[in-house]
Amino acid sequence: MSETAAVPTAPLRARAEIDLGALRANVRALRSRTPGASLMAVVKSDGYGHGAVRCARAAREAGAAWLGTATPEEALALRAAGLPGRMLCWLWVPGGPWRQAIEADIDVSLSGLWALREAVAASRAAGRTARVQLKADTGLGRNGCQPADWPELVAEALRAEADGLVRITGLWSHFACADEPGHPSIAAQLDRFREMVAYAEDQGVRPEVRHIANSPAALTLPETHFDLVRTGIAMYGVSPSPELGTPADLGLRPVMTLSASLALVKHAPGGHGISYGHHYVTAGDTTLGLVPVGYADGIPRHASGTGPVLVDGKWRTVAGRVAMDQFVVDLGGDEPEVGAEAVLFGPGDRGEPTAEDWAQACGTIAYEIVTRIGTRVPRVYVNGEELG
Repeated sequence: MSETAAVPTAPLRARAEIDLGALRANVRALRSRTPGASLMAVVKSDGYGHGAVRCARAAREAGAAWLGTATPEEALALRAAGLPGRMLCWLWVPGGPWRQAIEADIDVSLSGLWALREAVAASRAAGRTARVQLKADTGLGRNGCQPADWPELVAEALRAEADGLVRITGLWSHFACADEPGHPSIAAQLDRFREMVAYAEDQGVRPEVRHIANSPAALTLPETHFDLVRTGIAMYGVSPSPELGTPADLGLRPVMTLSASLALVKHAPGGHGISYGHHYVTAGDTTLGLVPVGYADGIPRHASGTGPVLVDGKWRTVAGRVAMDQFVVDLGGDEPEVGAEAVLFGPGDRGEPTAEDWAQACGTIAYEIVTRIGTRVPRVYVNGEELG
């Protein structure tokens, strides 16, 4: 990913400004809402599109006790960048880099016997004990061990622990509907998690951490906090769902502001078709602004005709199709300068759209809006230094 340490003196085609001060403040706010638990900063998918290494460092500065990634390759990249401390990765396939993760002191998640056996083999090869966490499928139906298979996984893991090959550091699971207040699956999963944890502990497992709370659960369900909460999207100042409130309602501030420089401003007559398929036709004489980002940069094609953009102090809407590298906004006769800023989304302080506005326009979730911003868009980091 292209990244820049400070604000450039010349306009960029496009930029994603990442406010590390806001991220640190979000981590502190989340910690204050989860006082009985440690906090894991989840930085998978390159920090939800914000830049994993810089965001991980900022989260650590703000008191995050753990880092979390999906893939082992993500975790190993953080270690290679010099990130210390506890780290968990959970999305494994057969033949994965088990030994490298074990040698890098990364906790590895196990959802089945095949994974436990590969971790044990890697432990033997490395000559050191693997730190492992057992994941329970309490009802999400994705990764994790089904309740019927849990006794066998627990028993074999305990045998490996007795042999000094693994240390069972955690028991964990993941919610399916914590972002839907009152959904009956929340209580059902929490009950099942308690049952599966109790069984493992009755058999002799002594975990350092038990965890099931993701961002929405961390924000709204204190009974789910246990020893550790895993905060992903909330750390980046995005609400897990509109039903839970806006970022401001939750005491959070969006970290990413996505903007571009207008590449062209021109007059066009009425009846002029715009972009592929002419799904937009000008109603009368107008001016058009060319925004030089498109779906190759992560701008959803589903935003064609709906995506909001702030230009010259006014909300505009994508006119016609989003193309690979560019889209058009109808400026309605206004004539901003070429190179003027077009803000696609940000915190909303200046009246600009937010990631949630884009999600609503595209029929998706704000998670997807921020994570899909591509590598052609430089990340420009501001407020990188901790003050005081």
